[in-house]
Amino acid sequence: MLDVVKELDSKNLLKLEDGRKVMFLPGIDVPMTIVKTDGSFTYDTSDMATIQQRLVEENAEWIIYVVDSGQALHLQSVFAGAKLAGWTEGRNVRIDHVGFGVVLGDDNKKLKTRAGEAIRLRDLLHEGIERSMAKLKEKDRHNVLTPEELVKAQKSVAYGCIKYADLSHNRTSDYIFSFDRMLDDRGNTAVYLLYAYTRIRSIARTAGVDHAALKSMAQDIELNFDSEERELKLAKCIVKYPDVLTRVIDELLMHGLCEYMFQLATSFTEFYDRHYCVEKDKTTGEVRLNYRRILLCEATANVLKQCFEILGIQALERM
Repeated sequence: MLDVVKELDSKNLLKLEDGRKVMFLPGIDVPMTIVKTDGSFTYDTSDMATIQQRLVEENAEWIIYVVDSGQALHLQSVFAGAKLAGWTEGRNVRIDHVGFGVVLGDDNKKLKTRAGEAIRLRDLLHEGIERSMAKLKEKDRHNVLTPEELVKAQKSVAYGCIKYADLSHNRTSDYIFSFDRMLDDRGNTAVYLLYAYTRIRSIARTAGVDHAALKSMAQDIELNFDSEERELKLAKCIVKYPDVLTRVIDELLMHGLCEYMFQLATSFTEFYDRHYCVEKDKTTGEVRLNYRRILLCEATANVLKQCFEILGIQALERM
């Protein structure tokens, strides 16, 4: 940090005020304190040293600060200070502050234990594990899945519901933490989406068609959805995916991806409730497969799986 102080001093960017060395910034009323009256450093100093290292020594192309929204002014000052010091000059660099709001309890106050202490993530995850198993047993999944599959589903639901609840809200807003809402299998929740994903994956299994065969078919089968409204709606939703990713990257707002996943899953449900992919003739018993629709299901599942991976949620083939 001493080297950074010397550099800022040599560029005449530090002013002496009430015994402190401060740095005034254009458009910002409060200066940064770089050196205190006793000669010690501050958070301003360490953050200036950090951004200098990332820009000058590491040649970063994109720096993202994930810090609560209350630090917005401080980081605005650091970014302005880096520019004033000339560290961004001649560099194609993007610097963002990803601010986030506060997690609230049911009482609309900051989430805490009954004793008034901050809740540890470890405790939330442990409670999530217990509640997710109860939810799976409520759905009778313990009588359908193997013990190994049940444990995988338990972890996927527990960790996934907490992650998704956090990421599906606009990060700049506060939100109420509620396990009951997180574990609801209706609405825009991880549980609903995880069940939707496993339901979609089961279609190809039921049809007896593996992924390799579907990939080969995709090269030859003409996908014409003009005559079927719900097929066309689902297909249009699938092809929106690249644009959704671009917007998420530009805005750094993950809830946009979550909203898209929910839209995709509900579009699939509307399609699947109306159209059969596997049909059995009631008279002859002959099974007919609609490969065009099965391919549409496969594309839906592939997009959902990639979205889960981006969110850090483990999707399961069976649940």
